[in-house]
This record gives sequence, C-alpha cells and structure tokens, in this order.
Amino acid sequence: MPRPVNPDRRREVVDAAIDQLAATGIGHFSLRTVAEGMGQSTRVLTHHFADKQALVTAVLERLDERQHQALLAAPAWRDPAVPVSVIVKTAWERTLGPRELAMTRLIREIEGLAAAGRLVLPGPGFIRGRAEFVASCFTLRGLSEDDALTTATLLNSAFSSLQNDYLITGDHDRSVAALDELCAWVDARVRQHRPADSPRARADRPTTPHEAR
Repeated sequence: MPRPVNPDRRREVVDAAIDQLAATGIGHFSLRTVAEGMGQSTRVLTHHFADKQALVTAVLERLDERQHQALLAAPAWRDPAVPVSVIVKTAWERTLGPRELAMTRLIREIEGLAAAGRLVLPGPGFIRGRAEFVASCFTLRGLSEDDALTTATLLNSAFSSLQNDYLITGDHDRSVAALDELCAWVDARVRQHRPADSPRARADRPTTPHEAR
C-alpha cells in the first residue's frame, strides 16, 4: 500500500521545487534534475507527483496561492476606501523586489511556454481563476460581478505584459510610466462602473453648499 501523502510535507516539497526551478528555469527539466538540485532522491518527488506535468501544476497552484495570500494580507485589499491603484503599485514593487523577483520570472517563463504550446497549464479555468480572484477586489468596491470580472481580466493581462516588458528590457522609467497610466485607468473604471448609490460613490461626489449645511 502506498504511503499516504502528508499535505504539509507536500507543500514543503513544492516550495523547495519552486526555489530550484526559479534558479534553473523550467525550459528543460526532469523530476530527476529537480530532485538532485534539491539534494533529494527522485522518490521524494515521485511520491507526490506522477510526472512533470503534475509538478508544474502544483508549482503554479502554489505560486498563485502565495500571491493571493500576500494580497489578502494587505489591509488595502478589503478596504473599499483604498484605490485599486495602491494595490497594483504595491504588488508591482513586491513582485519585482529582491525577495520575489526569481518567482516572478518563473511565473512569466511558465506562461510564455504555455502560450507557445510547449507546456500545458492545469486547465482552461486556471487563468480565469486568477481573474475571479482579482474580481473579488472590485466587487468589494461596488462593481457588478460581470464588470468586476472584465476589469480584472484586463488588469491582469496588462500587468503581466508590463512585467514582461520590464523583465526583458530593464527600462524602468518607461515601464513605470505605463504602470501609472494603467493605475489611472483602473481607478477611473471603478468610479465609472460602481453604482451611483454605493457608499464609496457618494463619498467621491463633490459636496454642494446645500449638502454642507
């Protein structure tokens, strides 16, 4: 009878695999080379993952889980009074900072290989799941579910493309200028699409002399 999988141990193995793949890249790897880089036998990986695809799926899911945890941990995420642009800029600085840069490169590499048809993502709903997560930030700010999902899809795509641009060119000033425009757009879209009678919309309306009395 196979030994049952310990979820905590599996997470530790995935995290170690992420560190290894972030260092070596994911273009040409095997369970054996990843295990060797981790200083482990291949059995450590094959106990948890049936093949390379299963490992890649687990890596992507874990990377997304980390990103979601980081976003949810920030008070701004759940505070409708905080503009979404603040969250976007904070995420940009964090994911391109020294602690997460290697992970960000790994995510972009995986996505590039998937777009080129050289790697299979967990499923067609994987990217949509990312959009649905970000959409929850917009529904908290009064957008309908449809508007929130559309806005999140646009924001995610633009954010990823800007990161790719910066990682390829290293052109900080141009990338940040474009990020500022993206942030202005998303804040304007939130103001445009949230209901006129929402608390945040009322707070944003100019106060007339009559209302001030």
